[in-house]
Amino acid sequence: MKKLNFHKEIDASAQKVYETMLGLKNKETYEFWTAIFNPTSTYEGNWDKGSKILFVGEDENGKRGGMISEIVEHLPAQKVSIRHYGFIDGDQEITTGEEVEKWAGGKETYIFEEKNKKTFLTVEMDTIENYETYFNECYPKALEKLKEITEQ
Repeated sequence: MKKLNFHKEIDASAQKVYETMLGLKNKETYEFWTAIFNPTSTYEGNWDKGSKILFVGEDENGKRGGMISEIVEHLPAQKVSIRHYGFIDGDQEITTGEEVEKWAGGKETYIFEEKNKKTFLTVEMDTIENYETYFNECYPKALEKLKEITEQ
């Protein structure tokens, strides 16, 4: 797997960026910025440490898909670390097999650092080669949307 890093400076407190990014007060704020990846993107579950969380959306045919993940670390307004360990395929949760093994143990981490009333957000994520270009194109756009909604 390859590690990708994305950065965004947002003119808001770390608390506000954190709450907006995760959709803690209103899930629609999460859905707003993640719509760059999939217009129907949402999550099911919660962000508590140790919790299972599903990152889901529908494909162009209306079929449900996404990732099965666990919240590994959750330090409010500081750091959230997610470990992906399976896929959603329609109504099935797939946690074994060749496709899962390619991603097994892959992490996505959000780091919030506040300085001078601004937040410096870092996203660190593991990806496989097939998705590297996709994430390099989409993540900066998604973080720009996050900045837009957070600074309102």
